[in-house]
Amino acid sequence: MLINILVFIFTFCFMEFMAWFSHKYIMHGFLWHLHADHHKKDHNSWFERNDTFFLFYAAISIGFFLLWKNDILKTGLAIGIGIFAYGLAYFIVHDIFIHQRFKLFRNIDNSYAKAVRRAHKMHHKHIGKEDGECFGMLVVPRKYFKH
Repeated sequence: MLINILVFIFTFCFMEFMAWFSHKYIMHGFLWHLHADHHKKDHNSWFERNDTFFLFYAAISIGFFLLWKNDILKTGLAIGIGIFAYGLAYFIVHDIFIHQRFKLFRNIDNSYAKAVRRAHKMHHKHIGKEDGECFGMLVVPRKYFKH
């Protein structure tokens, strides 16, 4: 049981690195055509092509559930849930809190929440795929916390 808890925590934390890496080198790299609409101010639809990236991580999460279910990987459930939990946190922070796709969490007023919003605003300051910054989500550089 303890190993599964540790694997879950490690997976959740590792997903912040994966989000940063895939955002910087894949979304702002060779799959920019799927991510570009997310950097535009005007959207034709509530959905963006950028939303397809969640399918990739959902498939990986489901894959780990299946590895566990078929007795191939004993920690597969913990890994799958860790990926899912990070995806849920990402959705809540990025899509609901920052971009207000649902009008919730509008009045959160603490230093971490403000830093997350500042960092993401700096990321969206760059319209093109080059010269970006702040590619992660939950780990915010210290400079975005105002003292």
